[in-house]
Amino acid sequence: MISPLNNPILIVDDSPTNAAALLMMLEQSGFKVVVASSGESALDLVTEVSPSLILLDVVLPKMDGFELCSHLKAATTTQEIPIIFMTSLSRTEDKVKGLSLGAVDYITKPLHKEEIIARVNVHLNLRNLNKQLAEKTSELTLALHQLQQSQLHLIQSEKKSALGELVSGVAHEINNPVGCINANAIYASTYFREFIQHLRLYQQKASHAEIASHAEEIDLDFLIDDLPSVLTSLQESAIRIKDISESLRIFSRRDTENKIDFDLHQGLESTLLILKHRLKSENRKAEIEIIKKYGELPTVSCFPGALNQVFMNLLANAIDSLHDCAEHISGYQTPQIQIYTELNHHNHAVISIQDNGVGIPENIQQKIFKYAFTTKPVGKGTGLGLAIARQIIVEKHGGALEVDSQLGQGAKFTIKLPL
Repeated sequence: MISPLNNPILIVDDSPTNAAALLMMLEQSGFKVVVASSGESALDLVTEVSPSLILLDVVLPKMDGFELCSHLKAATTTQEIPIIFMTSLSRTEDKVKGLSLGAVDYITKPLHKEEIIARVNVHLNLRNLNKQLAEKTSELTLALHQLQQSQLHLIQSEKKSALGELVSGVAHEINNPVGCINANAIYASTYFREFIQHLRLYQQKASHAEIASHAEEIDLDFLIDDLPSVLTSLQESAIRIKDISESLRIFSRRDTENKIDFDLHQGLESTLLILKHRLKSENRKAEIEIIKKYGELPTVSCFPGALNQVFMNLLANAIDSLHDCAEHISGYQTPQIQIYTELNHHNHAVISIQDNGVGIPENIQQKIFKYAFTTKPVGKGTGLGLAIARQIIVEKHGGALEVDSQLGQGAKFTIKLPL
């Protein structure tokens, strides 16, 4: 219910009789009313009074009602004030002109109190509702902005988490071959130095006894046998680093605006290599066995970088689940992750990642793909991993991401991608 006292009304009419009659009608209904007798005086009063509604006569001296309406609708401070035209003109084109200028209604003279009060109340209510709607819209816009900022922060956290997983995995995997190269380079350097010393004895035409003595001193037979092994180890370590670099390139490749053909098995293998250090036995955690059953898949038109992010999330979640079992369930079975790929009869590439952990309760399965939902402790997860994974598969690739789990029998996530 509107409050008449809080909604002042401006009457603009050059007829003292009409203005007085309107003034009395409105004041009897409790409204605060201000009267202007010309367009010019109305422009001065409207700034001073800030009326909630204007009753405007069309026929005015100098500046008529249409011109005054145009001025009011052109100013940002007055354009939202509802204007009701009052006139004895009954031509349709006059009414159309007034409404096209921004008026909300048209009252034809002679004026009747019941009609005036009814229309005033209707348009004041509408104005107040519009103001409330504008305020709510502003609040919702602010809330949306804050939500977007929060989601952006969460997504950045998820990206940092994935980056941390990536860096940690590469650091672990590259550490062994680098250590091997470092150790064997020392041996190779020593062996070559001693070989050169031995060759120089021949260059210096040393005696047979001196050469034999030096050969025994450096254990020449051992050097001849061991040097090829050292060189092989260096070569294999270099190849290993090259493979890791290639896997990293495959995993972290940037996506373009258009899909490209991609070997999904390459993406899975590169992800497994990055996560390999987390599969190893450590403390109470048994080594996680990876069982791969790859079917014949053609290359898939997709965004490889985004798909690798999905593989990383699903595999890391499976590893987390198995580690949790090892920590809390004594004598738990050998942890396994099975990866299946196939081409189904709907011409979809299907990738299934299944663990033999404790499984996911049915009530959690219903929420698992929602934004910000997580069962992990505070600081251990953002709740965006699976939500983003689903968005990548469903919205970005037109596929499907499904979960199937029963308590005590592990969980299986299945990705279906159209070719």
